[in-house]
Amino acid sequence: MSEPPQLVLATANPDKAREIAEILDGLVRLVPRPDGLGEVDETGDTLEDNARLKAVAVSARAGAPAVADDTGLEVDALGGAPGVWSARYAGPGATYGDNVRKLLDALEGVPPEQRTARFRTVALARWPDGAEVLGVGVVEGVITTHPRGAGGFGYDPVFSPTEGDGRTFAEMPAADKHRLSHRGRAFADLAAQLGSRPTRLAGGGPR
Repeated sequence: MSEPPQLVLATANPDKAREIAEILDGLVRLVPRPDGLGEVDETGDTLEDNARLKAVAVSARAGAPAVADDTGLEVDALGGAPGVWSARYAGPGATYGDNVRKLLDALEGVPPEQRTARFRTVALARWPDGAEVLGVGVVEGVITTHPRGAGGFGYDPVFSPTEGDGRTFAEMPAADKHRLSHRGRAFADLAAQLGSRPTRLAGGGPR
């Protein structure tokens, strides 16, 4: 049986790192990002742009294949906002709580049937030679009127997936969330593509 590919995990967010490790357990061997790298500025116009910026920076620093992701929450009543600005919706240095409060304030008075939204994640593996593999995951849902649940992170307490049973992501055990979530789907897509490539290229990149 072939060894799973090894990738350096680019994210500096410990919550995302933990979740990605859980999703990819047994499918990909993850290596921590290099010490002292610092944050990579997410200046891209799209989720794919930002995932690539992070993966390129970490791959170059580590001299090895790296994997990064970026996620956006697209709320229909807000014209698709916060989108690519989801992590910084309430401004630079915003906490999860700050972003959730701003979102709920923006949706004040919007009826339940108009609170539709989706999470979208782009996961991108990048090799030092420029080769890439990209996975995408999307989940439809609604924004609740108030936070529910103590699990997850980010907007999880106010996002209830349409394919679920009414719980928010923050009310679900991790296994249930990963099965339905945008990030779970994006990294499963990525892992499937990596698994279909020749084993001899796993360390040096696809051709």
